[in-house]
Amino acid sequence: MKVVKINNLQQREACLARLCAEAYGHEAGITPLVTFAGVLGVLFKQEAARLLALVDDQSRPIALALLVSDEAGSSMCVVQMVSLDPDAESGQANTDEEKPRSGGLNPALRLVAELASRAPLRIDALSDAHKAQFTAAGIQRWLQGPGDLQIGLGPKHPATSLEDLPRILTVDEASVVANFKQDPKLFEDYKKRFIRGLEQFPSTL
Repeated sequence: MKVVKINNLQQREACLARLCAEAYGHEAGITPLVTFAGVLGVLFKQEAARLLALVDDQSRPIALALLVSDEAGSSMCVVQMVSLDPDAESGQANTDEEKPRSGGLNPALRLVAELASRAPLRIDALSDAHKAQFTAAGIQRWLQGPGDLQIGLGPKHPATSLEDLPRILTVDEASVVANFKQDPKLFEDYKKRFIRGLEQFPSTL
């Protein structure tokens, strides 16, 4: 197993499409496309997001994770992650709700564990179940955020309190949707890129 940062533009676009489709589900309407367009059109252009994969011994991707930088550029937050079944032609994903695989963690959580040991990583959890999963993946420090939000910090994250946490950069989904409505050609272009990305998902990285 090893972690791969996906730098090739075509592979990155294909992996982002797969990640969005699997993370939101195939019945999620326009949401996967909106995230896909926002990350491609804004966060990647600003070099504020990274796409990483965990690959097996045959270099097949078995997990994907999208990391987005904070405003200060001092840390990265895992905003989407998904486990993949490299043997499934239909590209079915294993969600982090499923039973863990070997080593006690499913591939997505193993990817998080690897990243947490290397980089100043942040994870946002909205339930105690997710918190427990991320804790098992090496996220040991937790801060209580607003509402039900619990913010997990990897061992290399410099923050010690909520006041130390810079804001995570985000995709303005409403703006993306508004742009799609104003510019049907833009919508069709991203839709074609999204579909093409799913079709061209790399079998190895």
